[in-house]
Formats: sequence, C-alpha cells, structure tokens
Amino acid sequence: MLTALQKKTAQAIVNIFETGKPLGDYARVTVLAGDTGGLSFGRSQVTLASGNLHKLIGAYCRAESAQFTKSLRPYLERLQQRDPALNSNRTLRQILKDSGADPVMCQTQDVFFDRVYWTPAEKTAAAMAITEPLGVAVVYDSKIHGSWTRIANRVSARLGSPASAGERQWVEAYIRERRNWLANHSNTLLHKTVYRMDTFLQLIQENRWALALPLVVRGIQIEQEMLMPKENSTLATSQPKGGKKGQPKTGKNSPPKHGKNSPLKHGKKDQSKHGKKGQSKHGKSN
Repeated sequence: MLTALQKKTAQAIVNIFETGKPLGDYARVTVLAGDTGGLSFGRSQVTLASGNLHKLIGAYCRAESAQFTKSLRPYLERLQQRDPALNSNRTLRQILKDSGADPVMCQTQDVFFDRVYWTPAEKTAAAMAITEPLGVAVVYDSKIHGSWTRIANRVSARLGSPASAGERQWVEAYIRERRNWLANHSNTLLHKTVYRMDTFLQLIQENRWALALPLVVRGIQIEQEMLMPKENSTLATSQPKGGKKGQPKTGKNSPPKHGKNSPLKHGKKDQSKHGKKGQSKHGKSN
C-alpha cells in the first residue's frame, strides 16, 4: 500500500504527461488530429470516444453547487452517444474550459479519476505483486493511456509473472516492451508518447523505485510542499514574544494563502499543447 505522498507523486508524474503540470490542469481541453479518443478534458484528459467524458460530466452535473450544470446538461445525451461532431463544437469546448475553474469540477475530477483509474490500477498492481511505488505508477500510467493488459500479457508470456520473474525485472521489461510498441504503432501520433516510458526508465536508472522527493520529470521538479502544502493552523503552545501564553502567533507562521501551487487555481490561460517541454499530449492508445 502506497503512502498518501507516494500516491500523489505517482499521480503528479502522470499529470505532467497529460497536461504538463504536477497538480494537473482541470481546465485543459484538447482535440488532436489523429487521436482516436477525440475530445479530451481535464486533469487526466478523459476522452469522448471512451465514454468517460460523459460519465465525468454527468457526475459533475449531479454535484451540489456545480456552476455550469445548466450549460453542460444539454450535451449529456450527445456525450453518451459519443457524437463525433462534438469534437469540433467550440461552444462545448469553451464551457468545459470555463468549468475547470469551478472548485466543484476540480473535486469531481479528483474523485472520478481515483475511482476510474487509480483504484483499478492499485488493485491490478496488488494482484500481480507489483508493490513498489514506481511500479504502481507505471500501471496507473498505462491504465490512463491505454492498452495495459495487451502489453502486460506479452511480458508475462515471455518472463512469467512479476512474482516469478522478480518485480523490478518485470516492470522494466514491461516499460521497454511498451516503449517499443508505442514507437512502432500504426497510429503515428503514439510515436510521440515514448517519452512516458523514457521517463520511467530514467527513474529506474536513478533508483527512484520509492518515488522519494524531490524528483524531476520532463524538466519539472516535483516537491513534497507542492503536493501536500503544510497547514499551520495550530495555536502556539509557548509564550510568544510580546504576547501572553496561549495566544496564537501571527505573521510568518500564519496559515499560508493559496498561491501558485494551489490545486484549485486556474487563472492562467492554457499553454500550447505543443509548447514547453512536458506540456504535450499526443493521444491515447488503443
């Protein structure tokens, strides 16, 4: 069982793959030519073609105090039908982007992605005796990106199970097999995603199996303070200078304000999907 910090670190790695940000970009809307997933949205880029975009928006519209329910509800039937015309619907894309600033949407995405991707990945890893945080992160990445079972079966056919082959040997073999599969896929869009496997191979080379922080992914440094901001809300138990015993301290020890690392801050405009290193999304695999 991973610690809360190890879980957040594994998710941050995949968030960087998906949106270029360790905490994810809840407002990111993407449509790429050649991407069979079609319209994708949110922290982990849930897609129209998978049917999960409909499920996410449905969960959001059922949530109390959701700000964009009236705007999104009329699209639910077409989302359920996976209507490809929605890929080019600029009105829907703008509504989705705007909804990413709603704290209710952020919370809905966190719950949804845990239920649909993280928990199944954790269960799959446990069933296969993959216990180290880096190995679980690899399973999670493949659950989101697609085709975990196909590649895992290939590796197991050759090496046996992780328990018999050795967890680290099996996980590394899986990464190399998946990289080769991505690099030679008939969908050339997937060729550009080999960096995901290159990142995991680099972490193995650095012996980062425990995902101890800080670590660097795609040129972005992941730190504990970024993932789990400290909340200093306790009262002082010793007498502060110039005050009475038991009074709360103020000033530098006051609770931090929500700054640039707050998971609910979405003020900046989306950066280009083909811009800075670590901020590209190049499609889902089938």
